[in-house]
Amino acid sequence: MTNVKFHQLDVFADRAGCGNPLGVVIGAEGWSSADMQRFAAWTNLVETTFLLPAARVEADYRLRIFTPSREIPFAGHPTLGSAHVALEVGRVTPSEGRLIQDCGAGLLPILVEGEGAGRQLFVQAPPAEVVMTGLEAEPRLRAVLGERRLGVLPPACVYGGRRWWVAELADEAELRGWSPDHAAIRALAGASDTLGLCAFARCEGSEYELAVRAFPAGAGIEEDPASGAANALLAAWITHAEPDGPLARGYRVSQGREIGRDATLVLRVDDAGIWVGGHAVTVISGEAHWPLQSSGT
Repeated sequence: MTNVKFHQLDVFADRAGCGNPLGVVIGAEGWSSADMQRFAAWTNLVETTFLLPAARVEADYRLRIFTPSREIPFAGHPTLGSAHVALEVGRVTPSEGRLIQDCGAGLLPILVEGEGAGRQLFVQAPPAEVVMTGLEAEPRLRAVLGERRLGVLPPACVYGGRRWWVAELADEAELRGWSPDHAAIRALAGASDTLGLCAFARCEGSEYELAVRAFPAGAGIEEDPASGAANALLAAWITHAEPDGPLARGYRVSQGREIGRDATLVLRVDDAGIWVGGHAVTVISGEAHWPLQSSGT
């Protein structure tokens, strides 16, 4: 039996119950990959991370990210939530407002803005590319979108570590009132080797510029309350398609209200790339007592 520190957070929210839940483990240096996977399956959170000492001199820490079924190289909300915990417990100190995370996607810079409850964190997303565009690019798109009124931009498949379909709907009411066919989204994800569909609509007169709903059926999830990686790919598509448009340098996103959450994500675009960020709040801090059953890495 080993004792480790365990924190559970809401990410992309400044109050509990509104963001995307995350588990963070500190002190698991002696755990094998199998032990980490077993613990992540037990928490049954979308992702559980393991905050480890840096293995490279350039990094402030090393991060391993697990879903209940497998390890993944990168995801947005686990990255930001883990950085929040690392700062909160005093494990790291920013240098010139930055941290460097070492993970499966490589060395990723994280911007640290503010302190305490007002702190926001931003991670630079991996480079993205547009794979294909248009409603006819994948026949199953029509089955998913059905009779939805679409927006200005055509649907697109975008890759940046993970593949997502993104589709613009005509307006916020069209998006928020949608009851999607989740079986059709699963079929689309399987046929196109994607996580699923990220749908969005432009908004006027609100504190946010986009409303987003993400359906990662390829990961076995019907709807995600806050999707850092998906929103980064969406930002890549918007800046590619509208390089001089009003959203090309960044915007705010509302996500999760349809499933009882109220997350806010902030997207920024600069010469270095796309940054996705927001607040995080710790909900649970304590110890976990976990039996190790494996050896090795």
